[in-house]
Amino acid sequence: MKKSIIVALLSLALAPACVLSAQGSNAVPGQKTSETPPAPSVTQTPNQPEFVIPRPEGSPPSRQSPSPPAPTLVNPNSYRIGLQDEVKVTVFNEPDLTNMYRVDADGSISFPFVGHVAAVGLTPAELQQRLTSMLAAGYIRNPQVRVEINQYKSQFVYVIGEVRAPGKIPMTGSGMTLLEALALAGSPTANASNEVIVVHPIRPGVAGGQQGSDADDARVVVNRKDLELGKAGQDVVLQDGDIINVPSAQHFYITGMVRNPGTFVLDPGMNVQQAIALAGGLNDRGSDRRIKVSRLVNAKLLELDIEMEDKIQAGDTVFISGRFF
Repeated sequence: MKKSIIVALLSLALAPACVLSAQGSNAVPGQKTSETPPAPSVTQTPNQPEFVIPRPEGSPPSRQSPSPPAPTLVNPNSYRIGLQDEVKVTVFNEPDLTNMYRVDADGSISFPFVGHVAAVGLTPAELQQRLTSMLAAGYIRNPQVRVEINQYKSQFVYVIGEVRAPGKIPMTGSGMTLLEALALAGSPTANASNEVIVVHPIRPGVAGGQQGSDADDARVVVNRKDLELGKAGQDVVLQDGDIINVPSAQHFYITGMVRNPGTFVLDPGMNVQQAIALAGGLNDRGSDRRIKVSRLVNAKLLELDIEMEDKIQAGDTVFISGRFF
């Protein structure tokens, strides 16, 4: 009896759901019913949150942002235009005004319509604003002007040492590199070291440093072979007043049981094994044991035992002994 009552109650509870399901399945196309809810609007309101693609848990959500502007060659906050600098002025939709302009001895550029415009001591952004204001004063409606530095004739680097044309080299841009400066100096000579030293002098008033002080100058040592091969991290972006020193190569001597005994250029960090390879390797009687080196230590010439992994020093004479059998 109890079981029959429970079944009857369950039947009554499920009856409305079955009726609704039957009405939905038997609905005639195009016929409106009161039970059918209106379709939601797809129009987005300004406050509607934007769609974000799901990503792994723990990673911050990212939103699509516009591409960053291309980097400019000139930093308006750091560079001031100097005498003999060449500026590139672009006036959009005015090809007759877009040109290169040299800063004259009086510190100005000669610009069409407006005449002489003072430029020395201004940043490119300040000169850009000045030209825009002058052109807008009765010459061009809503002028769009852009100013860039084309040649830095007021800034120089100095290349000294074993190069074919040492001296003072004008910078060709704010992104001038060590490789470009060496090329302008005529490239290193055959007697040049494989090390190139770049000195960034500290200007007065910068962190208490004095220009030309060895204690405060920032020194960068670059391997010239790696630089010429284009290895990453070797090229240095130069600054105004940098000193590039290409010293003379240091040498060592190797004699004894090698195929090509003689004098060789010492590469930084070269060990005995690399020195033997540079001399053509051991000959048929050569041995990699009992190697001696003649080295100047504290003004005294000493003969020392040396191993294959030991470093060679400038002026060393390496003796390769022969085998007993």
